[in-house]
Amino acid sequence: MKLKNVMFFILLLIAAVGSWYLANTFRTPEVVKAISDTRTSGFYLKAARILGTDDNGDLLYEIEADYAEQQENRQIELQNVRVRYSAGADVPWTISADLATISDDESLLQLSGHVIAVSNEGFSGQVTEIRTPLLDIDPNAYTAETNSRVQIRIGSRSLTATGMLALLQDNRLQLKSNVSGKFIP
Repeated sequence: MKLKNVMFFILLLIAAVGSWYLANTFRTPEVVKAISDTRTSGFYLKAARILGTDDNGDLLYEIEADYAEQQENRQIELQNVRVRYSAGADVPWTISADLATISDDESLLQLSGHVIAVSNEGFSGQVTEIRTPLLDIDPNAYTAETNSRVQIRIGSRSLTATGMLALLQDNRLQLKSNVSGKFIP
């Protein structure tokens, strides 16, 4: 290669680098938005287990859920929920539901979607099953209440009603209205 060609090549290279430098200095800077997390400081849990205790710290009940998440309003939403009282509480009921919400003051558990309460030591010593779409439980007071339709099976007997108050520790039900049933001796 001749010196003239090498010099021409070097000048072309300097011109290319210079034009690239000038193009970058005159370019308007890109605005980069910071990605902000819109979630609050809540939590979520898989395979959650919540234990409720009395004033002495003794176990009263256990709430198990496949998934739990704290909402912005500080309530906790649960999916696929099971509620069991401890043996010491002497409450023979197990309650399950598709969804549940624990109030922000943790005093009320609102169950919804295929709520089923079962007791093997139910009424008249027979397996008792209660079904309803909505049920509010106060686990510390051992009460469950609904204003929705309720289906109750005691062995081969069945009842339906609108609304119910269950005193779980006393193993008593109070049906509110529209009670009808089928009893086979």
